Amino acid sequence: MHIARLLRLLHAFEDSFLVLLLSTMITLAFTQIILRNFFDSGLSWIAPALRLLVLWVGLVGAMIATRQEHHIAIDVLTRSVRLPERLKQTAQIFVELFTSLVTGIITYHAVRMVIMDREAQSIAFAGIPIWICELIIPAAFAIIALRYLLFALNHARQLFTPRVSL
Repeated sequence: MHIARLLRLLHAFEDSFLVLLLSTMITLAFTQIILRNFFDSGLSWIAPALRLLVLWVGLVGAMIATRQEHHIAIDVLTRSVRLPERLKQTAQIFVELFTSLVTGIITYHAVRMVIMDREAQSIAFAGIPIWICELIIPAAFAIIALRYLLFALNHARQLFTPRVSL
């Protein structure tokens, strides 16, 4: 299987998963509104589930934004400072490597948190263990870290590949 095809499958999965999460949020919120307004009742687990889904939607959205290079970025070096183009590209590579390092550290600590919560056997809501709810945190940051590393490697390859002019 080619890498490009594998990436297309990953992108389709991410997009579909985001749509599923958003659809679930809308359905749960609508259900709770109907139950409260027309039946004077509700389900106690819907509110915590919606809060959790907001976290999941945010992190899956961050993964997709990173994939499309539409993520939030503080790039003072590459946009506001007037640098020669080659130096600007080099600064971009260092920013991407630094971002990959930071998100990698976040991934490591998120994995540790999930392991500790699994060992503590804490429950989030409706009998669902909290560690299952937290799995999105290390997964999302690991994917973001990997993407930034790949961006840096790709930009470095482009920067340092000799250009042949005829």
